[in-house]
Amino acid sequence: MSREQLAVQKAREAFLTGISKPLEYRIKQLKNLKRFITERATDISEALRKDLYKSENATQMFEIIGLEGEINLAVSKLAEWAAPRPVNKNLLTISDDVYIQPEPLGVVLVIGAWNYPIAVTLQPLVGAIAAGNAAVVKPSEVSSHTAKVMELLPHYLDPEMYQVVTGGVPETQELLKQRFDHIFYTGNSTVGKLVMEAAAHHLTPVTLELGGKSPCYIDKNCDIRIACRRITWGKYMNCGQTCIAPDYILCESSIQDQVINEIQKCIQEFYTNDPKSFADYGRIINQRHFKRIMALIEGSSVAIGGDGDESECYIAPTVLRDVKSGSKVMQEEIFGPILPIITVNGLKEAIQFINEREKPLALYIFSSSSKVIKQMISETSSGALLANDCLVHFTISDLPFGGVGNSGTGRYHGKYGFDQLSHLRSCLIKKLNMEGVNRIRYPPHTTEKLRWARVFLLKQVNLARWRQMAQVALLAALAAFVVKGYKGTCIRPEPDGTDITDWFMQSHDVCSQSQVIHTSVQKGACVVMQRYK
Repeated sequence: MSREQLAVQKAREAFLTGISKPLEYRIKQLKNLKRFITERATDISEALRKDLYKSENATQMFEIIGLEGEINLAVSKLAEWAAPRPVNKNLLTISDDVYIQPEPLGVVLVIGAWNYPIAVTLQPLVGAIAAGNAAVVKPSEVSSHTAKVMELLPHYLDPEMYQVVTGGVPETQELLKQRFDHIFYTGNSTVGKLVMEAAAHHLTPVTLELGGKSPCYIDKNCDIRIACRRITWGKYMNCGQTCIAPDYILCESSIQDQVINEIQKCIQEFYTNDPKSFADYGRIINQRHFKRIMALIEGSSVAIGGDGDESECYIAPTVLRDVKSGSKVMQEEIFGPILPIITVNGLKEAIQFINEREKPLALYIFSSSSKVIKQMISETSSGALLANDCLVHFTISDLPFGGVGNSGTGRYHGKYGFDQLSHLRSCLIKKLNMEGVNRIRYPPHTTEKLRWARVFLLKQVNLARWRQMAQVALLAALAAFVVKGYKGTCIRPEPDGTDITDWFMQSHDVCSQSQVIHTSVQKGACVVMQRYK
């Protein structure tokens, strides 16, 4: 048996013991996960420095803080998320218990990415643990130093329930041959298709957090200085290796020079005149990606930067001007510090340009006009849309994070991650009485039964409102005795052994000379308000 098979087997055997069903167990594991990132902070920072040239403060800001927030939220909200969720009923099921019960899926495979190897690997794990699943974690082999730190996870989490498998492509391929109950993959669309194909053999559901070319439209009437400041931050953070980084700019030709000048000022302000020696400017993950990114510049006009050092995997913050839609840099997600500018003739053409391509993971628009923003929202589609900022939607746990179409499927963060990695089980608990109601569905199917079926099946019932209406109905029934024109109002207790619906239907048949105005149920009493025809 291979190492990968053994890891999956151990995780499944541990899950089947039911150990993760109690919420106390899950909370303990979540707190231990937080202890891992706290106690191993130095190891994590050193690993990320070696992998991506991230500074210690950048690691805390962009890898750890958000993860801590996700853990804290899951611990504080777990009882609420895992509780049965009541739903509205119809009249046919009004006396039944009807609810949604979240339950664990089983064994989840989490395949992490290398660009934020702590955050994008462990945040899905938070959802898996909170939902009560076992998990096999596969860190990216590209960020090899961070993957080595991940091997310490079983020293903090339950070593049977939570397995870590390191290695490269062969190990990932072997894992994908195994049967999981869910696969959570973060990476590119090419590998995402392979993951989805492998999952299909076992009918395993997948969450694919992919990426794509996220456009950024700058309206000529906005504050271009502030827009460029925020775009510069979003683009060059982590040396452009962010799945939701602005991939390219769309703007009118009349403001292109101003945009370039403002971005140049921001690069100098953020990273000094020498980004290569600046502690908070990162590096490309390896030489293979360095060569790929540098090749994308070919054939385009460089406005800023453009230089690189292969020995250090350094590429300067770069802006390309007057880029054509058919250029090399527009054929794939850049995932590096190269920012092309494409000129368009206004909002309509920008929207057309966006819609002619795959749906992006994020879409950014900078405008002071709410009309322009609303038009972009209504006429495009993307995983997320931000107006007048970049990236910050990732920090909000109440917003689902995920793509659409080629940019991904599924979502996570906060309760969305819990729900994504849970089975939301529909439950209906009925008693073996009230059989009179079932006469509607039993043969023969008469016209009269069809009429009643429409009433009982199509009318949704809000129980809280129903109770209020019942109280009002009882008071109204008492008041009806003194209201002219109403006669025959009756309040009768439900006879033992007879359900309310039976009694009501019988009463309706008996009172054939009357018009039924209102019915209500409260504490076993049935009220019928009648008015003589």
